[in-house]
Amino acid sequence: MGTIALTRLPAPADLLALAKPRIVTLVTVTAAAGYALGVRALPEGQYPASSTAALLWVLLHAALGTALVAGGTSALNQVLERDVDARMRRTANRPLPAGRLTPRTATVFAWTIAALGVAELLAYVNPLTALLAAATLVVYVFAYTPMKRHTHLSTLVGAIPGALPIVGGWTAAGAPLDGRPAALFAILFLWQLPHSLALAWLYREDYARASLRMLSVDDASGIATFRQAALNAAALLPVSLAPVAVAMAGRVYFVVALALSIALLVLTLQGVRDPTPRRARRLFLATLAYLPLLLGVLVAFPLR
Repeated sequence: MGTIALTRLPAPADLLALAKPRIVTLVTVTAAAGYALGVRALPEGQYPASSTAALLWVLLHAALGTALVAGGTSALNQVLERDVDARMRRTANRPLPAGRLTPRTATVFAWTIAALGVAELLAYVNPLTALLAAATLVVYVFAYTPMKRHTHLSTLVGAIPGALPIVGGWTAAGAPLDGRPAALFAILFLWQLPHSLALAWLYREDYARASLRMLSVDDASGIATFRQAALNAAALLPVSLAPVAVAMAGRVYFVVALALSIALLVLTLQGVRDPTPRRARRLFLATLAYLPLLLGVLVAFPLR
């Protein structure tokens, strides 16, 4: 008797890993913060008195659509970098290099959830938010991802899609595109640079093994990497205070943002003087705490 070959279905855990849930969570939270700030910026009376349900309905769809596009973006990145991931110790066990998923399955999954996310935003939020989400995918997958093999300037390009979701949250609320979302974009853009540089120096040997052109790869001492992080942190300090200048926040935010940004700058300068893995890890962890604290205060303490 002949045997029937059964196609093994992909494990849900592998598909979830392909979407990078931790990154998706961060992206969705920043978009939600942008939405909350955008709702606050709406002219009084734009929504009816019974608007709470309507606002939550839009937020739900904005969060879901953003999460799907972010997951699809991460999955497509892994499809394109599966050869790179196979050469790096920290990524070698991902579903594609480990052989638990085929590139075809991963590609179909990635485009499906990304398309569903854009459709969700287009149907239930608004066209501008859907366009921003699609632009995030295009820049990350088709500009940042291939640039990593050729130039360390890819870090700057990669910070663009990383800063767009908070603007997408703002536009999901129907708020106008003016200096306020520009300030939010600038904060997210500059925050990512010391965050990425610290991680890149910690894993510089992995990046070198994968032939990725990161600044840290040719910086065994770490001085150049920490110096660049310090320059970015110095730029972030005044930019983090911009929400006060554009009447989005008051004294409480000013004090907290100033303290957080000075602390981040001090950590980068300590790294310049003493560039060690311990300093890089401390800086990386500090950036992880910085953003939710900053956005949390911005949302929770309007004009106080």
